[in-house]
Amino acid sequence: MAAKEKDAVQDELSFEAAMERLEDIVGKLENGDVPLETAIELFQEGMKLSQLCGSKLEQVERKIETLIESENGLQRKPFAPANEDRGDDR
Repeated sequence: MAAKEKDAVQDELSFEAAMERLEDIVGKLENGDVPLETAIELFQEGMKLSQLCGSKLEQVERKIETLIESENGLQRKPFAPANEDRGDDR
């Protein structure tokens, strides 16, 4: 499969499929019984998958917004992970 075709296929992968492939790659590299050229190709593919997963997570995080009531009705508040959102509402 050509590099451009492989990139296009990776862009269409779901987050779960990309993570599964990444775990498979990590397992093969940790096992250490692949030829050097193959290891380099797997490493490159793994880096692309890692970036893809990170990008998909960032997209989801941007989409997640919490709505809070205020005096002026509903306001949008950007999503913040639980450990970062420590307001006065404890």
